[in-house]
Order: sequence, then C-alpha cells, then structure tokens
Amino acid sequence: MRTRRGVLGVLALATLVLAPAPPDGRLVKVFGDPATADRVAIIVPGADVTAETFDTGTHRPGGSARALLAEAARLASGRRLAVVAWLGYDSPPSVSVDVVLDTSAAEGAAALRETVSALRERTMAPIALLCHSYGSVVCAKALPGLPVSDLAVFGSPGLEAPSATALARRRPPTTATLTSTSAASPPLRHGTGPGPLQYWAGPGPLRHWAGPGAPPVRLWAGRGGDDWIRFVPKMKFGPLGFGTDPMDPGYGARIFEVGPGGHSDYFEPGTPSLRNLTLIALGRPDEVTRAPGGGV
Repeated sequence: MRTRRGVLGVLALATLVLAPAPPDGRLVKVFGDPATADRVAIIVPGADVTAETFDTGTHRPGGSARALLAEAARLASGRRLAVVAWLGYDSPPSVSVDVVLDTSAAEGAAALRETVSALRERTMAPIALLCHSYGSVVCAKALPGLPVSDLAVFGSPGLEAPSATALARRRPPTTATLTSTSAASPPLRHGTGPGPLQYWAGPGPLRHWAGPGAPPVRLWAGRGGDDWIRFVPKMKFGPLGFGTDPMDPGYGARIFEVGPGGHSDYFEPGTPSLRNLTLIALGRPDEVTRAPGGGV
C-alpha cells in the first residue's frame, strides 16, 4: 500500500490531469498534491486567457505552473511544491472595455477566496498567490483576511489600495458578500488516483480566514524592463482604471528583480523573474534578489 501511494504521489507531481474545458471557459488544474506539499502556489493569470489557451506557453497558467515546478526542482529538490493553475474567473479580452474595469476582478476575487478555502480543507501548508497583470487586481481584491503567506504581483496595472499597509488592513468581506456573483468556479481537478479527485470551489461562505494573530502577508511586486504595462496610467477614475502602482517605492511592497523581459516573459526559464517567483512560492524570502531601491 505504501509503495502504491508513493507511485501515485510521484505521478501526481509529474503529471497533469486533463479535464474537458468547462462550458464557460473557466479551468482550474492542480499540479502536485496539496495534502502532502510543503508549500502551495496559486497562479492567477491576467487578460486574454481562455480554457483553449490555458496551456499554450509559459505565459499561460498551465505553462507557468510547469515552469514554476521545474525551477523549484532545480532550486530545492527536497521541497514538495504544489501549484494551482487558476482560471476560475472570466479573464477579460485585452481589446475590450472590460479590461479597464474591475467587474471581472471583483467576481474573480470571490471565486479565488473559495478556492483558497477549498485548499485549506486539504492542507495547512503556506499558500502564495502569484498574480500577473489583471490577475493582480483579482488577488488584491481577494486578499483581505485570506490565509495566505505571500502575494506577488507582477506586470500590474495598479491596485485600488493606496499602499501595502492599506491593502493589509482592508477588512474581509462580510458573509453577505462572500458568494460569487457569477457562475460557480470549476472544481479543482487533482491527479492522485486513477480518476480526477474533484472538490468544489463554488459559491458559499468561506470556512477559513486569517485571524487577528496571523502573520502579515508579504507583498511582492515586479515589472519587466520591457513590459508595456509601465506606460499604463496607474490611476482610478470612477469605474475606469485600477489605482496605485505597487512598484512605486513609497507603496511599501518588496520589489524583486525581474530582468529585461516583456509583459509575457515572467515565467520564462532562465529569467530572474522565474527564479524569484519560485523562491517566493517556496517560502525563501531572504534568497529573493531585490531590485535596486527594492522597497521594504
């Protein structure tokens, strides 16, 4: 029995359970076993991601997850990292008015909170959120009260909270607002046996919140030297825009080295950004290389 479990564990870490794309285009896939992992990372993508493009390169969540696991194996072969590639919301098209509104982000935040709660049913391992572009808006909205250790935003268009302190102090949503206003998130599909083990991350009140004595969340921010997002105004005007640039030295985030890459290059093998995101996921903050003037 022990041998069989060991084989299944290896397969869970090495394979991806392919599931039919949900009809609404959402998809969540788990690489590795959160129940036995030392750390868990959730990758939250930005705009222009669908179930059909989910695995098309390292700039999409499926490819990002595989790149993160490969880098973790290189940096810390003895550490067990599980990665959730999360497309649990309707990622807005880049060429649309939705991409400059936070409507999709608000709905995604409710779904992301449910996913974290579902993970907490299976593991007490520290959870890190790795959030790209529009996904950073999703994660920031989901963060208050969420039991996670780290939040890394990269290629961010801006965050509504004016500072890292304000973001950390935002009150969790009330019970009345915990339910997603959109369709339920897809089930997490996890490969620990002959068929996918499914547990739901749909609407309903969260069962796990970070209490008053929980350690503060480490907030990280990064932006590639050739990322066009730097030209996007970091402001919010009514329903348009998202807010303050987390890369601002006064924001209070820990600025990590990314390198000269563009908006889609953060998980490219061999880049400082992939190395540092992996170290954040592994819970090794002291080894993360900081950008010049890299915040707190």
